[in-house]
Amino acid sequence: MSGVTTLVLLRHGATLLTPGRRISGSGGSNPGLSPAGRLQARAAAEALARRGGIEAVVTSPMRRCRETAQAVAARLGLGVQVEQDLREADFGAWEGLTFAEVRERHPQDLDAWLASPDSPPTGTDETVRRVARRAAAVRDGLLARHAGGTVLVVSHVVPLRSLLRLALQAPPHSLFRMELAAASLSTVTYDGSGTATVQALNDTHHLDRPARR
Repeated sequence: MSGVTTLVLLRHGATLLTPGRRISGSGGSNPGLSPAGRLQARAAAEALARRGGIEAVVTSPMRRCRETAQAVAARLGLGVQVEQDLREADFGAWEGLTFAEVRERHPQDLDAWLASPDSPPTGTDETVRRVARRAAAVRDGLLARHAGGTVLVVSHVVPLRSLLRLALQAPPHSLFRMELAAASLSTVTYDGSGTATVQALNDTHHLDRPARR
């Protein structure tokens, strides 16, 4: 098993926008963690400490991810590496809205975005395919640098769903068939030939346990 490389995928903890399911991409207000999100980050840190074996922590540059990653890294005694390409998609004019509000204000653009990975949100040129491409580039770099090891990747819904979709070799529309809750953990392993296996998806059991203070 020494040739197996593991990426543990952690979605950031909740922000004040999360309970209302408001869209929060890389072009919005860049919120930090809410009090609930900080508790979630500590719970994830405890779960990952129990798991053991993580040798590196990499994160999106967005505040909510950096704060989540720092909570985990501090618990594990590791540093944090920032990867710009792990940032969330830019949702343009949809930032801060709910999907119901997007449906009301930009129905044609939303339909196009849901139908094609090459259609961007209103007011931006960033597509789902572009996000997947940059997330895959980060993945490839991590597999090269940490062959045989385990790396924690702290990011957002679209980049993490993209990594899972690519691991499953699933079509682009499957991106919208995965749930990734705040502070959830998913795991993908890659063998020596690069073949991926999804070992866990949207694990939130650790959020039911009290975090160590």
